[in-house]
Amino acid sequence: MKFRFHPDALEEYQESAQYYVSINPLVARRFVDEIEAAIRQMCKHPKAYTIIEDDIRRCLVKKFPFGLYFSLEADYLLIVAVMHLSRMPEYWKERIE
Repeated sequence: MKFRFHPDALEEYQESAQYYVSINPLVARRFVDEIEAAIRQMCKHPKAYTIIEDDIRRCLVKKFPFGLYFSLEADYLLIVAVMHLSRMPEYWKERIE
């Protein structure tokens, strides 16, 4: 299955990766690898993830405190948030209304 990022989710992903680059490029690489691994798993088994609200599901990222929030569309996954888990938990809801 294919996937797409909501524009704000893509921005979150890029900003988070840049933050890790500023700390250590190797950590940034691991972060990107873990996000990509999570996306691959979501695409293989999209219904395996917990429904958080309505049709939004959450995939927790290994080794980093992030969750990928996504919905199943007709022929792709829409990633609506790349959320640091210590953020306000419902900020992403305005993206799906």
